[in-house]
Amino acid sequence: MPSTIVLKRRIGSIRSTRQITKAMELVSASKLRRAQQIALRSRAYQELAYELLQRLSVLPEAKTHQLFAAKKIKTRLYVIVTSSSGLAGAYNANVIKDLLGRLKRDQDEHVTSKVIAIGNKGAQFVRRLKDVKLLAVYQPFGDNPTADDIRPLLNTVMKVYKDGEVEAIELIYTSFISTISQKVVDMLLLPAAAPDADDHFTTISTFEPDAETVIDQVTTRLIEAQIWQAVLESLASEHAMRMVATRNATDNANELIDDYTLALNTARQAAITQELAEITGGAEALNA
Repeated sequence: MPSTIVLKRRIGSIRSTRQITKAMELVSASKLRRAQQIALRSRAYQELAYELLQRLSVLPEAKTHQLFAAKKIKTRLYVIVTSSSGLAGAYNANVIKDLLGRLKRDQDEHVTSKVIAIGNKGAQFVRRLKDVKLLAVYQPFGDNPTADDIRPLLNTVMKVYKDGEVEAIELIYTSFISTISQKVVDMLLLPAAAPDADDHFTTISTFEPDAETVIDQVTTRLIEAQIWQAVLESLASEHAMRMVATRNATDNANELIDDYTLALNTARQAAITQELAEITGGAEALNA
């Protein structure tokens, strides 16, 4: 059994760790409320943007547009949303696991894979992969992201696609369902044709100044809405998973403190009993 000094040091160390995890839990809980409100409030906008993409995709002018026309895929780009810090449970691992499945599919289909990572955790993992090119790394956009924060990523994505460097772009992120439930989502960004669109959206449209300009500008803004919502969903999911992870860590620390305290009391009792036995033995030896 460890000595009382070692047990006291362990208890002190665990208590210090518990203070950190408890503070992180409170911070994450506070951030989660705001992130959840923002993510839920903007979902209606994202759903409307997706519906507009469906409407555009069935127009004759859009079917031949660069952003909508399907191509034979030789190179596919993945945009993954992760974090730059740990203690977030399986938040990063779930996204990376989904990415690995997609990369395996590309390998089987002889498709070249490229990645743009948001967050250092995703970037660190992709750098270790063979035959996968990391195009860019963006730091997380903070607790209050703005459209200006998203725009550099959007510009990069659109430029890579329009220049013909890739034939398809997929966005992998974590969708927020509830505090204890999150789901990894893989969304096709480009080509922008919605897979479930049908002809009931077909309408007669007049474009001004011309169809090419209007479709290009509108589609870019609608894709920006998809990326924007993915960032907000991921932010809420990260705070939720970090809050749960740090809460579990705090609970484990409490259990360890109880176990070590019991071991410390047992060690103290054993030491007291041994001392009493020695004192009694010494007294008997003097009386003999």
